[in-house]
Amino acid sequence: MARAPSGEPRHLLVVDDDDRLRDLLKEFLSDRGFRVSTARDAAAARRLIEALRFDLLVLDVMMPGEDGLSLTRWLRGRAGAAGTAPVLILTARGDPEARIEGLRHGADDYLAKPFEPEELVLRIGAILRRSAPASVDGPVRLGRCLFDVTRGELTADGEAIRLTESETNLLRALARSAHGAVDRFELAGGSGDPSGRAIDIQVTRLRRKIEADPANPRYLRTVRGRGYMLTPD
Repeated sequence: MARAPSGEPRHLLVVDDDDRLRDLLKEFLSDRGFRVSTARDAAAARRLIEALRFDLLVLDVMMPGEDGLSLTRWLRGRAGAAGTAPVLILTARGDPEARIEGLRHGADDYLAKPFEPEELVLRIGAILRRSAPASVDGPVRLGRCLFDVTRGELTADGEAIRLTESETNLLRALARSAHGAVDRFELAGGSGDPSGRAIDIQVTRLRRKIEADPANPRYLRTVRGRGYMLTPD
């Protein structure tokens, strides 16, 4: 589950006037461990922003009344945490000018419609990592397992599980980029194995140690075309 430093799930606000897409995004992101609130227009979003704290906002550009760019500009003018909350813009316009316009208004990233939900999750993870005050160095919970990032120690129900040095380094790297995809060749850096095959083997071994069902991993996931992602509780 995606968690803030306080241990609570990351709270997202999804603003889109398309009821079907808004509901689908809420269901998908909730399944990925986020706490999700929704609004169908900028007016409803403003009320929520004034009442609640959000870790990231996903805003559609084209909405009845005030559009997502105007809402982003308003948000950036606010004081405190609300004014610095990351914003990911969704729009049907995929041209470079639209992207530049969104970034100019204060957005942190931009995703053109239609999009793959998995890409949205990866972009959200990347934004949250960039905006995080510090990397993860404490213990991370993986079901019945607990991995101490600083010490490099893995336990299951309090019992120590032996890790090789390479497995420890791999799990530590993934834990410090939790909920974000890490390129397999980046993970293989310095290993002398440009194919990344050694990383694949280590991932298989780690799954046997931390997953209840290694064939259907919950915590150490494959991100197609990219690499791997650790999704702690």
